[in-house]
Amino acid sequence: MGTESSSPIDPALRIASVRLAVGELSRSVDFYGRVLGLPLISLDPDQALLGPVRSRPALVLTGVERPEPIPPGSTGLFHVAWLHPSRAALAASVRRIAHSRWPIDGAADHGVSEALYLSDPDGLGIEIYSDRPRERWDRPADGHGVKMVTLPLDLDDLLAQAGTELTPTVPADTAIGHVHLKVSDVPRSATFYRDALGFEEQAMLPSAAFLSAGGYHHHVGMNSWHSRAGGAPPDNAPGLRGVEFELAHEDALRALKLRWAETQAEAETGGDSSPAHETDGRLTLRDPDGHALGFSDVSARS
Repeated sequence: MGTESSSPIDPALRIASVRLAVGELSRSVDFYGRVLGLPLISLDPDQALLGPVRSRPALVLTGVERPEPIPPGSTGLFHVAWLHPSRAALAASVRRIAHSRWPIDGAADHGVSEALYLSDPDGLGIEIYSDRPRERWDRPADGHGVKMVTLPLDLDDLLAQAGTELTPTVPADTAIGHVHLKVSDVPRSATFYRDALGFEEQAMLPSAAFLSAGGYHHHVGMNSWHSRAGGAPPDNAPGLRGVEFELAHEDALRALKLRWAETQAEAETGGDSSPAHETDGRLTLRDPDGHALGFSDVSARS
């Protein structure tokens, strides 16, 4: 590959939004608004847009007709992770969730972050978390990547950061920090995100991988803990319908398109290429497990 196409993906990459299909739209709108604290931006019979910034919906919900349960062992969404701007903001969300009597499934100190886990009404995973400052992240001796751990979370200390009153919504600078996927083959998926798209590996665990842009601990996580060799869920099961990434400028999108074209040209010789759709300000494609990914040039819309 040439220098431009083989360079890492834009370090300013961010996750702009995710699209989820849900079994009952009104139920999910209530949950994501009342429990998770995402303001409702718009609602029609088929779709709801939510997010802390009205001009930039972060969550798109669509209803599924005659929904089927998500089959055990299938690929798909593990969780969408909502990054809070501070420990105080995270503590406020924990208090809101507890006040709503919605169950919290787990909590952990990952070294780089503090996180709690829950599920939406369809069983789709959610993480709420706040990062520790990057200068405090533990890194391997060679300086590449990060060390991620799973330790007990000091919940009492976290909740001590919350204010005295309940806050109905998350702060405006709350964002989707990462998306964690259930995949059928972790090495295959990690290779795809690294080689075809230019994400950089940050941490590898048994049956899991974490990749990112710009040295973040991860924008994309993947595991096969319960989905190894699994297939995609049926089309009418609730689940992930797409992840939208934003790149900072036109040159970054052009470099990504070039990288994709070159890797696909190489894959065609082995009969393993994947289709993609390109426009001037957008690239859409699917990963090896069929997860839909979109990459846009944010400067083209600003």
